[in-house]
Amino acid sequence: MLCYYCAMLTIGLTGGIATGKSSVAAFLAELGAEVIDADQLARDAVAPGTASLQRIVELFGQQALQPDGSLNRQAVRELVFNEPDRRQQLEAILHPAIKELALQQIEQARIRGSRVVVYMAPLLIEAKATDRVDEIWVVTVRPEVQLERLMARDGCSRPQAEQIIAAQMPLAEKERFGVVVIDNSSSLEETRHQVEAAWQQRIGS
Repeated sequence: MLCYYCAMLTIGLTGGIATGKSSVAAFLAELGAEVIDADQLARDAVAPGTASLQRIVELFGQQALQPDGSLNRQAVRELVFNEPDRRQQLEAILHPAIKELALQQIEQARIRGSRVVVYMAPLLIEAKATDRVDEIWVVTVRPEVQLERLMARDGCSRPQAEQIIAAQMPLAEKERFGVVVIDNSSSLEETRHQVEAAWQQRIGS
């Protein structure tokens, strides 16, 4: 349990696609945590004019850009989906840039006197970014629930959803890293109860 007067606790919140990480992060924010979203940092890292965006254009060409000069995420996603080598090249550009922004924001939260920071990062484990956090919380769901939610959210077919999920680290493997595992298979109210119980156990009132 975190002592109120002790150092800030940084929680790494992760999980698979369509498991409900944002919902859990919102519940944690209601309890008083400051949330840092790695997906937003990833967008900031490749904003027009950044060195990271320029390197991506050098790697993939002008097809990586939208007409307004911003990153064409869908095009890049398609370019690397079945190309492990190109995916690694992309990650070698993105991950260091995201890490720098994440560490800056975590330090700023520390300076502000934040008690608990939640670093929400879908690829926290895969990107070997666990050293940025004090403990890991994993959001999981039953496989069929994940599949149905992904299809409903993204409007993709079942085979497409299965392919997307299969390309990720299995949820069961991620769960092994978690000090806390939140099962978001049921209602949001049930998930809220789990989050509140975990907060009480790990952090206190």
